Amino acid sequence: FLATQLHVGGQNLITVIEARQLVGLNMDPVVCVEVGEEKKYTSMKESTNCPYYNEYFVFDFHVPPDVMFDKIIKLSVSERAGIALSSELLRVHFTHHQFYHKWAILSDPEDLTAGLKGYLKCDIAVVGKGDNIKTPHKANETEEDDIEGNLLLPDGVPPERQWARFYIKIYRAEGLPRMNTSIMANVKKALIGENKDLVDPYVQVAFAGQKGKTSVQKSSYEPLWNEQIIFTEMFPPLCKRIKIQIRDSDKVNDVAIGTHFIDLRKISNEGDKGYLPTFGPAWVNMYGSTRNYTLMDEHQELNEGLGEGVSFRARLLMSLAVEILDTTNPEINSSTEVQVEQATPVADVRKMEEFFLFGAFLEATMIDRKIGDKPINFEVTIGNYGNQIDGMTKPVLRRKKEGGDGDEEESELLHNSSEDEADEDGEMVSVSSSQPMKPLVTDRNYFHLPYLEKKPCIYIKSWWQDQRRRLYNGNIMDKIADKLVSVLGREGAGAPFSLALSTSRDGAPIASLGSLYQGLTILITTDFFLIFTLNLLFGSLWFCSQPQHTIPDIFIWMMSNNKRIAYARVPSKDILYSIVDEEMGKDCAKVKTVFLKLPGKRGFGPAGWTVQAKMEIYLWLGLNKQRKDFLSGLPCGFEEKKTTRGQNLPSFPPISLLYTKKQVFQLRAHMYQARSLFAADSSGLSDPFARVFFTSQSQCTEVLNETLCPTWDQLLVFDNVELYGEAHEMRDDPPIIVIEIYDQDTVGKADFMGRTFAKPVVKMSDEQYCPPRFPPQLEYYQIYRGNSTAGDLLAAFELLQVPILFWGLRDLKRVNLAQVDRPRVDIEWPIPTLNELLHPPLNIRVVDCRAFGRYTLVGSHTVSSLRKFIYRPPDKKAQHWNMTEKEKKKKKKKGGGGGGGGEEIEEEEPDESMLDWWSKYFASIETMKEVGVEQRSRGIGWNRTQLPPLEAEFDNFEDWLHTFNLLRGKIGDNDDNATEEERIVGRFKGSMCVYKVPLPDDITKEAGYDPTFGMFQGIPSNDPINVLVRVYIVRATDLHPADINGKADPYIAIKLGKTDIKDKENYISKQLNPVFGKSFDIEATFPMESMLTVAVYDWDLVGTDDLIGETKIDLENRYYSKHRATCGVSQTYSIHGYNIWRDPMKPSQILSKLCKEGKVDGPHFGPGGRVKVANRVYTGPTEIEDENGTYEHLALTVLRHWEDVPRAGCKLVPEHVETRPLLNPDKPGIEQGRLEMWVDMFPMDMPAPGPAIDISPRKPKKYELRVIVWNTDEVVLEDDDYFTGEKSSDIFVRGWLKGQQEDKQDTDVHYHSLTGEGNFNWRYIFPFDYLMAEEKIVISKKESMFSWDETEYKIPARLTLQVWDADHFSADDFLGAIELDLNRFPRGAKTSKQCSLEMVTNEAELPMVSIFKQKRVKGWWPFVARDENDELEGKVEAELHLLTAEEAEKSPAGLARNEPDPLEKPNRPDTSFIWFLNPLKSIKYLICTRYKWLIIKIVLALLLLIMVALFLYSMPGYMVKKLLGA
Repeated sequence: FLATQLHVGGQNLITVIEARQLVGLNMDPVVCVEVGEEKKYTSMKESTNCPYYNEYFVFDFHVPPDVMFDKIIKLSVSERAGIALSSELLRVHFTHHQFYHKWAILSDPEDLTAGLKGYLKCDIAVVGKGDNIKTPHKANETEEDDIEGNLLLPDGVPPERQWARFYIKIYRAEGLPRMNTSIMANVKKALIGENKDLVDPYVQVAFAGQKGKTSVQKSSYEPLWNEQIIFTEMFPPLCKRIKIQIRDSDKVNDVAIGTHFIDLRKISNEGDKGYLPTFGPAWVNMYGSTRNYTLMDEHQELNEGLGEGVSFRARLLMSLAVEILDTTNPEINSSTEVQVEQATPVADVRKMEEFFLFGAFLEATMIDRKIGDKPINFEVTIGNYGNQIDGMTKPVLRRKKEGGDGDEEESELLHNSSEDEADEDGEMVSVSSSQPMKPLVTDRNYFHLPYLEKKPCIYIKSWWQDQRRRLYNGNIMDKIADKLVSVLGREGAGAPFSLALSTSRDGAPIASLGSLYQGLTILITTDFFLIFTLNLLFGSLWFCSQPQHTIPDIFIWMMSNNKRIAYARVPSKDILYSIVDEEMGKDCAKVKTVFLKLPGKRGFGPAGWTVQAKMEIYLWLGLNKQRKDFLSGLPCGFEEKKTTRGQNLPSFPPISLLYTKKQVFQLRAHMYQARSLFAADSSGLSDPFARVFFTSQSQCTEVLNETLCPTWDQLLVFDNVELYGEAHEMRDDPPIIVIEIYDQDTVGKADFMGRTFAKPVVKMSDEQYCPPRFPPQLEYYQIYRGNSTAGDLLAAFELLQVPILFWGLRDLKRVNLAQVDRPRVDIEWPIPTLNELLHPPLNIRVVDCRAFGRYTLVGSHTVSSLRKFIYRPPDKKAQHWNMTEKEKKKKKKKGGGGGGGGEEIEEEEPDESMLDWWSKYFASIETMKEVGVEQRSRGIGWNRTQLPPLEAEFDNFEDWLHTFNLLRGKIGDNDDNATEEERIVGRFKGSMCVYKVPLPDDITKEAGYDPTFGMFQGIPSNDPINVLVRVYIVRATDLHPADINGKADPYIAIKLGKTDIKDKENYISKQLNPVFGKSFDIEATFPMESMLTVAVYDWDLVGTDDLIGETKIDLENRYYSKHRATCGVSQTYSIHGYNIWRDPMKPSQILSKLCKEGKVDGPHFGPGGRVKVANRVYTGPTEIEDENGTYEHLALTVLRHWEDVPRAGCKLVPEHVETRPLLNPDKPGIEQGRLEMWVDMFPMDMPAPGPAIDISPRKPKKYELRVIVWNTDEVVLEDDDYFTGEKSSDIFVRGWLKGQQEDKQDTDVHYHSLTGEGNFNWRYIFPFDYLMAEEKIVISKKESMFSWDETEYKIPARLTLQVWDADHFSADDFLGAIELDLNRFPRGAKTSKQCSLEMVTNEAELPMVSIFKQKRVKGWWPFVARDENDELEGKVEAELHLLTAEEAEKSPAGLARNEPDPLEKPNRPDTSFIWFLNPLKSIKYLICTRYKWLIIKIVLALLLLIMVALFLYSMPGYMVKKLLGA
């Protein structure tokens, strides 16, 4: 990812636009935006799965970029009840620090098995000082609606991501420092003999916004955990860095011992043969503050991973593995909570090797005198080896036992190997520090140590796993990169690559790296290697940085009085020895210049600019068994001084080197000049002198008062410079020279201004002092002050005459409380040589001539390079040129894209009476929908609107008149460029031209040549001129919130000279994207009143209004520019209508004037729509001719191509709207929003211009949407019948227009639907205000009862229809919904059977209609429930009818089924009723419909039974009577 360096301070800008496809039933979503610990919420939207917010949030931060980029942006969508629905994690580290109109995938962190939960559309940007936010314009709305194609994912991250588990295994740590006070420990030891380690460590791992930690190991310098921390996160993760920290557990406050970051991109590969992030098991080294324990550690932030560690703290054995989860497996734990488990112990797989580190101190100079004159010594450490002050107690040596197997290998030694520790065979003792030596004075700032011919040495034995191969690979890649940079440098392209390629490390197999190095050496002379090698290297360099180093870095500490003062850190791979040259470290066995610096924060700012010590040091690191060549790279001519124990052992290292060969030199420093130096005095100037250091000597130049470009022209001679070694070594690699620039103060010590380095050209006694090497050529040397540049040490020049045009001075501020009344401009330029490449700086000084002959300096400016002012004759090759109508047609065809033919365009040509200025505006920014893309520029008459600030487009309008800021005051010491604004006391305007005399012929032979003006022919008069300035303010975007509610009440304030306009009455309530649409006319006098300030203020009911931001425009440069920035040239010429010509001069008049001023032949108008200017013929449209018979359209064609005219031609400013950043002096360098505007200027002595164009905001048009709900079908049956158990639903339909939920309307209820069919014949009426161009409904309402006035909202035009099941004794049940975007919604199905779920899920493949074009639409649409899976919940037959307010008034209609134009009552089945309100009807229904035949059967059966019973009852009597004959 590309990451620009942000300053400490900036903003996170987040716009939440809308959400789509949220999973949930009838939810009321609210979005929570969380950056780090800070949270902000959007408003709540009711009853929708597609809420539209368009809310803007600003999060200010005041922390370093490293801290900021580790923060997590969390976007979560929640229900009103506060239950989190879903969230998206995103690390603030992405391409260009910006996402624009991207869709974030929402997922539920509590349930891994669930799919995506919806999408959230948002803009995210992180800006620091000086950063610009780019706003790419989409061709149309459908591109942004393509969710899958615009996902919020960094480059290279696939949209389909899986859940994965990240296993971070923590095994053990070694070499931990003491973290507690030893007072109580000593008491315990004295009383009970208990001796405990003074640290209670645990490991904390942070990843993707979550933290996990191991158990605490009490009192252990070598803790053993064997635990694993498990994170569950999407893969590939958006968070690219894992933070691993060893911490000390404390009852009051846990503190960090050391921090290490693992970049997942460096331990994984996404290619065809890629692999998941894999690390270790391996040791990681942790660095931080010094190891001595103090209650308040001033360098504690180093232990937190901020800044460069100054000491070894500990090392940790760990591993990392990733496992992709199968979420379909029911046994998978679906929680994303961090888990901690036990892990299997691991043994070191690498063999322990004995390493040998040797160092020799050849020189120690430039030691800061603040240290004092107490004896100084130097200590070298690698890990804890060599650390004598705050290392651990006497360790036990642990190595692989001889003859043992791998299982018997013990943990390695990390602790102090001091002078009393002997090797196991008594052969060698480590010596890690030099003997203390009292320093001698070099000058008033620095000491040096008088090593002379006796150079002290150190040597340390240490034991590490043999991981040299990894470091060797990194060294090979370093050398490949260096070779590539050197070749690109020869071709002039090396500088941009040097920084990027310096990151090259190992990572590829050694065979391929070695062959690549050899192959690169062969290919170096060919051209095609550039493509081949660049592709190869840039494709692999990212993975070449070796994250598993094993061998710690080397620290060199300067000690005084047993205290650590300053340090240098040397990577171990840079000094690692190998028998193969390509594998050897770049500084191994070489004399290296090292500058020591103060640790931590003390090493930054003014205190850190002073060199603490400059050392010439020789280092060698390798296996102990390879140490026979460890002295091979030292300067020759020395004798070894060894300890008594090693006198007769050849391989025993020396404790000092005694040089017997000495060379004597004389150094001559030709100090000629410096330029663009640092302003160290309050006057804005300095009193500079240079101090030159070489070995242990120093000399100064003279002090030159009040200048930033001193010309010393001095020769400094250093006699008797003694250098040790062979003569040929001195010639090839001499010591460096240090040059420091100081500002001399009358009181106190000189102030440091900058530093640079140089290497002398060496001449030996047997060489001739003759060309080409002697005398040496003067060169540029860049001067540095901290990390920023602070000028140059200068060189040779060319003899050129410098005529200066004095135009004037502007905006001069008071000096010593007095007005500047009589300014004088002084120009200082030393006589140059004829070398065009090395021009000396030019000084512009403005002084005020006051009474009694006094002169007071007002301000000064240094033009560091005059190269751009060199006159270069024009190219005389002028080709005849003819632009014909055919070529124009070709261009039009090419520009037309893939649209339809010309006939279609004719048919869709917009009605002229319907268009206004805003039609042009929206067409140009490609958001207007009334007309097609293809014919926008033709039909509307405007190609381009949103230019950046015109100064950026037209080079600040400095085509001949240049502006130089006059500075006064001391530059701040905080490396903040914004302080220059505070130092500006005025502006010098003028021009300059550097040319050889005599003047060139093409100037002197021109007609009207005036020798008094030299090269400046045709310069306009500088007399005061009255100008009408017309300022158009269109709108502001992304304003910084100024009120506590996260909004602002902006209004415009304009200041030009004495005119101050505040449009306070017309403030716009609670808007961060206000549309002003205003123009202001101001009369001004140039050049006195030429700085236009347009500010946006926040209106406050109580107290003073707050400045949101302002922009300043220099109108004078625009007015006098050849680009004619007074009034933009339109695309077309119209004398009436919205596209009327604004300039009082017609195109033909402008063309004639330009030809006359540029001394160009023409214009000559001819028949057939042809015009000739100079030697070029332009052909224009012949069918268009003006009413008065002139050829204005033809002249306009020439003006639009004026840059093609030879010599006099230049691009003319087109009709435009420029987008200018708004800045606030209290927040320098950070945009507070943007303002879209433009400025027209008309001279008052010319014909008056017409009235200002009306750009007032469009008033929304009133519409009425009538929605008739006819029927529903297949609605889900939700209820069970109490008596019969049948499924049924009491159906009603609810509808509203988006954003007007309070105006929702319900149909009546269709009770007891048994089939899901419902009959309604019910009409909704929704009146609304609509902006056609923006496709937005406009709503004005008060946010709350306490709001002072109404706030205007713009929301999409979306109709929502919902189907519900009515319940009388509980809340109604939501069943499903359909949401229709009135501009783009699927055409309704003709029948219920043809209506399906695909009308919602596959919208892209269906024909879409717009109610604003169709006016009336009828059909069937599906009701959908957005849940885990979209389900069809029913269908609705509806009719949508759109009318304007006038049409609605002419043909009124009633709500529901009321008059006028009533609807028929629906023909519902008899079963549609409420049972408890109609008990008789219910009984009738139960009896008549359900149990009719059953009752009949029962009655018949009863009758039959009665008959049988009566028969049986009467039969005996009847039979007796018969028998008896009665």
